[in-house]
Amino acid sequence: MVSAPPKLLTIGGSDSGGAAGIQADLRTFAALGAYGMSALTVVTAQNSVAVSAVHKLPAAFLAAQLQAVLGDYGAAGIKTGFVGHVDLLETIAARLDEYRSAVLVVDPVLVDHQGRAMFAAAVAEAYRALLLPRARLITPNRREAEVLTRRPVPALGEARVAARELVALGAGAALIKGIPDGADLVDLLWDGEQVRTYRAPRRETTNTHGAGDTYAAAILAYLAAGATLPTAVARAHKFVQAAIQRGANWRLGQGHGPVAQWEGGLE
Repeated sequence: MVSAPPKLLTIGGSDSGGAAGIQADLRTFAALGAYGMSALTVVTAQNSVAVSAVHKLPAAFLAAQLQAVLGDYGAAGIKTGFVGHVDLLETIAARLDEYRSAVLVVDPVLVDHQGRAMFAAAVAEAYRALLLPRARLITPNRREAEVLTRRPVPALGEARVAARELVALGAGAALIKGIPDGADLVDLLWDGEQVRTYRAPRRETTNTHGAGDTYAAAILAYLAAGATLPTAVARAHKFVQAAIQRGANWRLGQGHGPVAQWEGGLE
């Protein structure tokens, strides 16, 4: 008999353009052999050029989705993506307390593509108070790390300090992504014992929409399959770099295109 795949839940926003959010997560889970489930926080009207509308779902409806999925399937791992509202973060935290056996990866969507904070300070505070203490790993980019730690993170030295602070706030580990270092971008992992770095050259492409979602989802998939955290991050880093490379020359829309989480195509 074929063994059942790991069951993974993504909690986040729906991207109508298909590049990011739960759509990117579910493609990543499928590409890595996991069974993907979802609970929506917001629904967006967006494409490769712009987000034209965002509809927040009520906290009670998010709670109903979580109860429906977790009460039946359960989950080996859970990832949070776009949340953006304190009441939704409170709802997620309350439900997570009933499923402590699930590995939690928190991808804190806090800034726009230009690195500007998108939400009031209360949202970052809710992340610090509610999700960090429950997370096996938090995966902010350097601008999101700045919002969470209230300190600048321009380079690797400051990223080491910020990662340690995020772990001191309760996260099991912190991965700060996209730190500029010469011709490369570096991701820095602090697991409470050791600093590890994952390096890749800057790529000449605008098709990186969904890369952060893909990265965090891949880490969760590898963790759920039994990999150690450093191994899961290393494999996910390789996976997302390959996804960026495969989609680098696509022209699916008029703007910021997606990464390609899969190999091959239709027969």
